[in-house]
Amino acid sequence: MKIAIGADHAGYRLKDEIVPFLLSLGHVIEDFGCDCNQSVDYPDYALPVAEKVANGEVDRGILICGTGIGMSIAANKVKGIRCALVHDLFSAKATREHNDTNVIALGERVIGPGVAQEILRIWLDTPFSGGERHAGRIHKVGQIEQKYNA
Repeated sequence: MKIAIGADHAGYRLKDEIVPFLLSLGHVIEDFGCDCNQSVDYPDYALPVAEKVANGEVDRGILICGTGIGMSIAANKVKGIRCALVHDLFSAKATREHNDTNVIALGERVIGPGVAQEILRIWLDTPFSGGERHAGRIHKVGQIEQKYNA
């Protein structure tokens, strides 16, 4: 799977620990930074990752900041992105099965690398369950997106 990843200054250390893990699983990674602890603006890293996913240039996106909140808000402004903020294993699975998320946001100040790796393993391996119920809900979300992004 081809994955875009981005982090701000509050998430770059977790990103740097996650990338080798993802590579060891055989994924191809496109890293959009950042690589320092100097203050940067999270939207500058969320946007290119979200755009790559929305344009179909990569399969999934991973965003990391201090809490994951800012990254998830920014990513969800891009048409076609379904980004979930995830800090536990159950949500990692549910967000793929029920919401067909294509971007995940993590908080470095909330979870450690071990939990992050397990979340990502589950999130990357879990397929969308499909079915009328979940697909219908995603379609309705798309209609909202169309209405307010016309």
